[in-house]
Amino acid sequence: MPSLDTPATAGSGRRAALRRALPAAAVFLALCLVPAVAYWIGQPFWLGLVARIMILGLAAAGLNLVLGYGGMVSLGHAMYLGIGAYSVGILSAHGVEAGAAHLAVALAIGGAVAVAVGFVCLKTSGMAFIMITLAFAQMFYFLAVSLKQYGGDDGLTIAMHSRIPGLDLENPYQFYLLVLGVLAVVCGLSHRLVHSRFGMVLRGSRQNPRRMLALGFPTFRYRLAAYVLSAQIVVVAGFLLANLARFASPSYMSWTLSGDLVLMCVLGGMGTLLGPIVGAAAFVLLEEFLSGMPLDLPPAVADLVRTHWLGFFGAFVVAVVLFARRGLYGALTAGGKADD
Repeated sequence: MPSLDTPATAGSGRRAALRRALPAAAVFLALCLVPAVAYWIGQPFWLGLVARIMILGLAAAGLNLVLGYGGMVSLGHAMYLGIGAYSVGILSAHGVEAGAAHLAVALAIGGAVAVAVGFVCLKTSGMAFIMITLAFAQMFYFLAVSLKQYGGDDGLTIAMHSRIPGLDLENPYQFYLLVLGVLAVVCGLSHRLVHSRFGMVLRGSRQNPRRMLALGFPTFRYRLAAYVLSAQIVVVAGFLLANLARFASPSYMSWTLSGDLVLMCVLGGMGTLLGPIVGAAAFVLLEEFLSGMPLDLPPAVADLVRTHWLGFFGAFVVAVVLFARRGLYGALTAGGKADD
């Protein structure tokens, strides 16, 4: 059968695709320009700050795979961030410096934990799912606190960065490019995944699980696979965070950080690939701006903002939820009506 698309329809589709791709290209172009700008103005501080944004954005993107596309609200994903960080810290404390070993152990432990936790949690749904993921995360949080030989509640200082052949992670520019490369690869693979048959089944399971079961799709296996993949992305973010901060702390596994990751997804736009990265940028930059308040304001006003910055931050979140239902990035892509 010949195609029913007219040249005008095809052209309109290409223009719509271009409009959706432009914000993504702008985000990555801005990230690519950061090292040059930081070098030009002589402020390497920005490399560390934006690297932190990208790492948190990577973790939020991992969560978004199950939250935005699968409809699974997890308050325990920070657990996998801590697993990645502690894998680097504990192995380094025992003299293992190879980055490949750090990452392999982190992914192996994170994968095993994700399969076990996901198998139990996905037997439930709704509020029960939220509470069980939170309970598992708190179990691992208190496990990290109990590891007195690895710092306990004070955390574990990492003596040196992971050794990766061809890279010097002591160099902030090389580390920044590593984080940017990992983020680009994960976003590219995630784009392929969510637009594949797997992604369609995952989204269908969120919208109408009974119909998907009636069509013969084993939705539990698809959701479990998505949960494990999501956890592995967060583990990689934990590996990078440990190398950025050279520190592993039980606070990386706290439920509050899991809530922050959810908030980043909401701010940027759930169900969009780059929304979590934009949300992480808004979260971190607004936190830095409000808590420091660099503007030349009357002293009383500046002190009020610095002291009660969380209140102003909360007002911003409420405004985004009310007026940009698909988040900051979602509002830029085809009016927030389509996935990127």
